[in-house]
Amino acid sequence: MENEKQPDDFTGTIKFVPPLHKQRYQFIKDLVIKYKPKKVADLGCADCTLLRMLKFYKCIEVLAGLDIRENVMKEKMHTLSPLPGDYLQPSERSLTVTLYHGSIAHEDPCMLGFDLVTCIELIEHLEATELEKFPKVVFGFMAPAMVVISTPNSEFNPLLPGVTLFRHSDHKFEWDRAQFQSWAVEAATRYDYTVEFTGLGTPPPGTEDVGFCTQIGVFRRKYPKNGETVSSEKPTEHAYKTAVYPSLKDEKYLQNAVVSEVIFGAEIMKQRLLGNFKSEDMEHSDGLQMQLKFQPFKYFLMCSKNHSPVEAEKLATDRSMEPFIDGNTVYIPLTKIFSIPKVNQLCGTIEKLSKLIDGKVALSNDGSAVIVTIEYEDEEQEN
Repeated sequence: MENEKQPDDFTGTIKFVPPLHKQRYQFIKDLVIKYKPKKVADLGCADCTLLRMLKFYKCIEVLAGLDIRENVMKEKMHTLSPLPGDYLQPSERSLTVTLYHGSIAHEDPCMLGFDLVTCIELIEHLEATELEKFPKVVFGFMAPAMVVISTPNSEFNPLLPGVTLFRHSDHKFEWDRAQFQSWAVEAATRYDYTVEFTGLGTPPPGTEDVGFCTQIGVFRRKYPKNGETVSSEKPTEHAYKTAVYPSLKDEKYLQNAVVSEVIFGAEIMKQRLLGNFKSEDMEHSDGLQMQLKFQPFKYFLMCSKNHSPVEAEKLATDRSMEPFIDGNTVYIPLTKIFSIPKVNQLCGTIEKLSKLIDGKVALSNDGSAVIVTIEYEDEEQEN
């Protein structure tokens, strides 16, 4: 619940750089970079700030947020929607972001299957009955590979001007290091996790004995989870699927990307071919085939005499790697199109390329070449 008042917002001598809440987000981002989880859930996601940051990490394919405050999530859910650029350049990975309105005290099947679960400044907001259920739900039921829990260190509070009992009016408790570590070790032992402790927010010189301002426990599951946990409780009815991001794993977006690359590449090849021919300023007679030298491609120009479609396609097959002109049509064999690095990367095989552009790009009758029409300017009309 990072939208509460932070210690670094208090007036006085204590000031953290960067601000403490940003350090907590950075701690999670560093873990994501190191361990590359595919599925991440943020419990107590509040205004979705952490989720907005994590959606840019390419290893993540599923993001979920859970919070009891429905109005806060509804207000901020639009910030998780895809941007126009996401549609213009779809990512190679898939990404689904879902927000759930519910309590951490409930065993919800929607929260199963995650690699990393974050609980940033959450547990101190829980009622005693919720806190009692928390280990069973998170470590026993959800059982992710890794859990990160941060909570205030009450030993640091005397250094924070304006703090008398708790740092926030909604806090039900604040633990010192011994209390938090005792609770964490007990939960880890019961559910076959290891736990390591660290923190953020270094105290001023001379007060190092109070420890970090924020204490953190990083839990790792000891053994792979065996099968899926079956719950007798009904899944939450308040799920908001905020976004399914455009992805090249979706054939619709993949086809659009491939067609765009093919059309662009074919146009470039056509322009290079025509530009090369004009620059040569050669004379030729009907039926004469002239080879034009132009790097990085080697082109053949069929001049003056037009060939039948069957003859042109035979030429495309015979010269399977050579674009050429026949009349007012440029033939670019698929083998040449497939050699475009981006097209090759997107398609993988020439057969898939042929399937994706079929009906979207003009092809020769046998499908062996992309055809592009040359539009000549009428110079007489310009005079």
